[in-house]
Amino acid sequence: MNNAYEQFRALVPEPPLEVGTVVAVGPGGATIELPGGGALTVRGSASVGEQVFIRAGVIESTAPVLPTVDIEL
Repeated sequence: MNNAYEQFRALVPEPPLEVGTVVAVGPGGATIELPGGGALTVRGSASVGEQVFIRAGVIESTAPVLPTVDIEL
């Protein structure tokens, strides 16, 4: 049986992994444009124009540049 802390952690979801494009870089981090049109200011370093993976307000790594497909439902 798991301890109480592990049971609690299983109830709390992990922050989602998001992808976006760096549109500006400043001393405090970077501004990321999300595919849906939103923008985030996150910590970390990257170059303008790069695609990056973001989790919990931090740049985790660069993301591959792949074609996007819009599907209407």
